[in-house]
Order: sequence, then C-alpha cells, then structure tokens
Amino acid sequence: MSELTISLNAARALHLAAQGMLQPRRARATKADVLAAIRRMGVLQIDTISVVARSPYLVLWSRLGDYDPTWLEQLLAEGRLFEYWAHEACFIPAEDYGLYRHRMLDPDSMGWKSGASWMKGHAEQVERVLEHIRTNGPTRAADFERTDGKSGGWWEWKPEKRSLEALFTAGKVMVARRQNFHRVYDLAERVLPGWDDSQAPALQEVRRAFVLRAVKALGLAKANWIPDYHRTRPPHLAPQALADEGLLLRARVEGWKEPVFVHPEHAALLAQAVDGRLNPTVSTLLSPFDPIVWDRRRALELFGFDYRLECYTPAEKRQYGYFTLPVLRRGQLIGRIDAKAHRAAGVFELKSLVFEPGVRVGERLLRDLAAAVTRCARWHGCPTVALTRTDPEGVATALRALFATPEQAAA
Repeated sequence: MSELTISLNAARALHLAAQGMLQPRRARATKADVLAAIRRMGVLQIDTISVVARSPYLVLWSRLGDYDPTWLEQLLAEGRLFEYWAHEACFIPAEDYGLYRHRMLDPDSMGWKSGASWMKGHAEQVERVLEHIRTNGPTRAADFERTDGKSGGWWEWKPEKRSLEALFTAGKVMVARRQNFHRVYDLAERVLPGWDDSQAPALQEVRRAFVLRAVKALGLAKANWIPDYHRTRPPHLAPQALADEGLLLRARVEGWKEPVFVHPEHAALLAQAVDGRLNPTVSTLLSPFDPIVWDRRRALELFGFDYRLECYTPAEKRQYGYFTLPVLRRGQLIGRIDAKAHRAAGVFELKSLVFEPGVRVGERLLRDLAAAVTRCARWHGCPTVALTRTDPEGVATALRALFATPEQAAA
C-alpha cells in the first residue's frame, strides 16, 4: 500500500477504533469480552485509587459497558492474565509472559521498581519470605506482622512487603490472585507451571514485538510515541526499519511533519479513515490511566487535550481536581470531570465539570454527556447524580435537569 494521508479527525478515529472505542457495544459484555479487550490494548494498567471504580475496572467499563468486575480477578486466578511491570504495573495476557521475562532476569534495569539492592542487602530476610511461601502457599503482605514499629504507608512498606515486591520484579514470585484487590503471591513455578526460560524469545525479537504491538494497540503512532506504551528501554528499534521489511505501513496526518506507522492488520481501518468512513459515536468517561490519555504528549498531539493527573498535587495547587476523568465524546476529548462515587448513599457526585476551550456546548452534547455520566453512575450503584459546579457555569441548570429526567435515568 502506498503512503496515505488522513485528516486529524480521521487519525483520532483510527486510534479509537484500534482501542475498541469507535462505536458503543450493542451486546452485553461477557467474561470472554474482558479478556479480548485486554488483548486488544495489550496491557491494562493497575491503580488502587477508588474514589470511583479502580482504574482497571473503569478502563474496561469504558469499552464494554456494564459488566461484572469480578471477571477480571477470575481471569487472573485462572492464569489467563498475569501481573507485571509493563507501561506501569499492569494486567497482561498470559501468552505474553515470555516478552517480559528479560525484565525479570535483569531487575537492575527496572530502576526504582527493581528492589535489586534490597535483595542484595537483605538476602536472608528475602529467603525467609520465599521459604514461607514455599512452605505455606499463597501469601499476602498482610500475613506478616509488622515488627519495625512504623505505621506503614506508600513509602514505609514493612520489610516483608519490600521483599515480596523485589521477588515479584525478579520473577521469583507471581500474583496468583487478588483478595479484596490485595495481591496474593505464590512461587512463579506454581502460578505458571511448565515455563522454562528456554521458551523466552531472543531480546531482539522482544524489541520487535513491542514495537509491533504498540503500533497495533494505538492504531497509528509517531515513532516517539511507541516506547512509552510498554515503557521499553533503549536501544529502541526504529519503526521505519520494520516498515522497510513490510511489517508496518507508513502514513501521513495532515499538518504533522513526522510520518505515522500503522499495523498491517489495520490496513482496512486506514482505508476507511482515508475515505472518512470511520465515525466515532462513543461518549463515555475515561480513567486517568486509560491508554487513550496516559501519555500526556500523545493526548496533546492527537486530541489537543493537555491532561495531568493531580491526585499527587497538593490540594491548594490543583486546577481541576483530585481524580479527574476525561470526557470522550464522539471522537473528541471535550472536558474533564472531578467525580466521587458515594456508594453507600447511592450518589455519584460531580464536584466539577470543566469543558475544554472552544467546545460548543449545545443540547446534543449535553444529552450525550448526561447519558454517559448516568450510565457510569448506575454501574457504580449510584442512582442519583449530584452536580456541584460547571465551567462554564451556564450549563449547570440544563445538566441538572437532564440528570433528573426519568427517561435519562433509564437510558
């Protein structure tokens, strides 16, 4: 196929199609759909913040609509998924284990995540934790009583927790399942029986695979977008080299100097994008850790959306809120919502809704937005939506009326 040129809107549509976010689902999701969605993305990032549904559940909901979140844990416990460091900590299809094995065998390359210095400096303690698992079976960090007098928290893990994490990064233990979202660790050979390191592909093959998989998951990609998707480390394989081999297609986006690369499996989608036949109709809320927005540079270049998660920013310095959810509407990122699910009270609170500059806020847009928020609230078990403020302020009254409409609540 010769080098084709597409519009920016078509580029967005191609990206959303590759992510499974072009058109709303018509069929109710099944457990198999959860696994298929993760395979399409390649990785599903994990985060524990739960002011709304934890990120991996929300990412899946954006793609699948209502589904049973316990399916994710079931797939992990069944060995269909495993956990490891990919973009960050992620759920990954089990068949991709070999692609990550090189990271486990070289934990020093993992930076602060590695725990290599901890394992070297606390070898006896690490061995005791490993022996405990070997003897007692699947183990949580909570199974070890804290004895160092510290209170815990993000940066004060007890020694056993640090040992577990170091063993996890080194591939000695794996996450066998989750219990109330807490990791339960077991020996790698018991979680993944039959694995032998001779099965691991060569490192150069791994580098090629990560480039191809990132481009496929993204739909289209500039060269400098690719390493972020799986957080690969130099030396990076140039996508042009793969294009020269016929393993990737090159295309152009109007107004961009650099070419973009497209996986051959998306050739039909690319042709539809050229002809303007990819029409995004999904309107939904996104997790801050959704692949569509997790790369700030890519979100800015592709959607004109400058997004930064502010949960780690002091409250007085936040511009938009603690855990703002980007709003995707028919191929555009139109705003962000600072939301909180009060599950016991059945209230989905929109602390603030801020539209992007230049967004024309008409009746159809508000109806799309209200429907997306209502669906998300209902999935959280919250029949009531409470809106505190909007920017611009003038749309608040119209939105509150839509949230209060019985037809809307049943949408």
